[in-house]
Amino acid sequence: MRPKGLHAWTATVGEKGQIVIPKQARELFNIQPGDTVLILGDEKRGLAIPPKGQFAELAARIFGEEGER
Repeated sequence: MRPKGLHAWTATVGEKGQIVIPKQARELFNIQPGDTVLILGDEKRGLAIPPKGQFAELAARIFGEEGER
């Protein structure tokens, strides 16, 4: 039994380096055609595609809160 809220899918990389996000994942995270996704990479831990609603939060963590310089 998998932990609640955790999911795993597979995707095939095409010749041009493109992947298709599985339908179930697109529906779960409300990913629509034309949406931009953020792909984060860690050479030790791999790739991550965070939910689009977390872009602002991630940017704040990466670049610091506005006004902090």
